[in-house]
Amino acid sequence: MSWTEVADGVFARRYDELDLTTGLVLGQDRCLVIDTRGDVDQGAEFAAAVRELTELPWSVVYTHAHFDHAFGTTPFLPCDIWAHPGCLRALLKNGETDKQKWAAHYREEGKPEIAEAIERTGLMPPDRLVPDRAELDLGGRTVALVHPGPAHTDHDLVVHVPDAKVVFAGDVVEHGPHGFTAYSFGPDDQLDAWARAMEALLALEPRIVVPGHGDQVDEAFVRTHRDGLLRLHELKTARASLEDALRDSPYPEDVTRAALGFS
Repeated sequence: MSWTEVADGVFARRYDELDLTTGLVLGQDRCLVIDTRGDVDQGAEFAAAVRELTELPWSVVYTHAHFDHAFGTTPFLPCDIWAHPGCLRALLKNGETDKQKWAAHYREEGKPEIAEAIERTGLMPPDRLVPDRAELDLGGRTVALVHPGPAHTDHDLVVHVPDAKVVFAGDVVEHGPHGFTAYSFGPDDQLDAWARAMEALLALEPRIVVPGHGDQVDEAFVRTHRDGLLRLHELKTARASLEDALRDSPYPEDVTRAALGFS
């Protein structure tokens, strides 16, 4: 794990566990923490790491409701927590079930300490909701929270730091070995809508895009995978056979199967 200053006063912190990337934006009066990791212990480590850089009061934003991005918040309290309304709905509906699922997953992986930490974790629903767009004044720096449309979830938020030309994309953008991984996709994903969300991100004209997983990327990377999503959408719409899809997809077999719903 390490901090990378991607622009003046704008930091990304990348973790070995799930190759997760979190963020921090500093203003003169406040700072903004982007995602909080996956359990109370991981959140405590991240909060301590933030305090190595700044003593400014903080706000938290969830890019989306998945456990690895939004379950580590209790060590940051008290704070305001920003998210899309759909994130609140997802946490209230699925949060406790997700805790059980991921605790079981880590026990099966032979990581009982993470499983136990997840079980001890209290979920913190957001209290500042952003249906479309909101601007946060951090003191000498304004940060925009933008819902680009449905993408990885129906409630993604990206964090735009205009003066630094940086966008924290959450899982709207991932930087796996092939851009996406098989875990990027769910059964209800609308691939064309996800491509449009990437287009909305590109309209912010970022110089640097920080994905929810992996190292920072540029606009060209986002364009490539916007086009890849559109190609997957074409194959899905055409009801391509698995053989044809694997031949024509720009992605490897595991990603193509997951994106197109082949078991």
